[in-house]
Amino acid sequence: MTAAISPSTETATSLDSQLAALDLAGRLQLVASLGGRAVFTTSLGVEDQVITAAIGEHCREIEVATLQTGMLFKETVDLIETSEKRYGIEIKQFHPQKADVEDYIAQFGRYGFYESVEARHACCGVRKMKPLARALEGASFWITGLRRGQSGNRANTPFAEYDAERNLIKINPLADWDIDHIWAHVKEDDIPYNAMHDRGYPSIGCEPCTRAIKPGEPERAGRWWWEQDEKRECGLHVPEAASESYNSSSL
Repeated sequence: MTAAISPSTETATSLDSQLAALDLAGRLQLVASLGGRAVFTTSLGVEDQVITAAIGEHCREIEVATLQTGMLFKETVDLIETSEKRYGIEIKQFHPQKADVEDYIAQFGRYGFYESVEARHACCGVRKMKPLARALEGASFWITGLRRGQSGNRANTPFAEYDAERNLIKINPLADWDIDHIWAHVKEDDIPYNAMHDRGYPSIGCEPCTRAIKPGEPERAGRWWWEQDEKRECGLHVPEAASESYNSSSL
């Protein structure tokens, strides 16, 4: 097996230019060829389904994982099994720790995330950030479905970037795909997707925190809609300095 490359900003910059010249399958195959553990974390959204299909068809050595927060839509949960059967892969589910959830509820209430940004960040920390850390433990590459067109704060998403907080290289193989390209590919290859997309949910997270969007709204407008910050995120895809606030709770 090829020795794993050492994660660094320089390595990510070099890899970014190589990935730019390849198609999706080629991008995934290049990452898999570099050695080290590569993990794709899927939220079961339509772009993530495109990557899951490519892994199942071209690059099975890449692990597929999802964060089973305990608050997902039934349609999202059902799609896990559908995708596993379709592509003959395992989507490993990472759940929040029971004690962490109980501590959160004791401090904020089960739905306390509606009451303050602090409480919402704490909930995401328990249900997403901590499970993500377990999913990526020992990984050299973290593959995501981030795209430049998803929101303004993702407009400069590279194909590869060094994640100093986790000491790995984050790979965004669909960074340059727009939503029309995504859907054309899904239809052409008959890729299974979340039925919520057909009901006005372009971006799907936890059920209490996601609503359908209105005509003309950005793709991610339905996420944490009660908050006013246009750059709303759960903490999975923010730089280290920004992510400190997601982990500042006593939980």
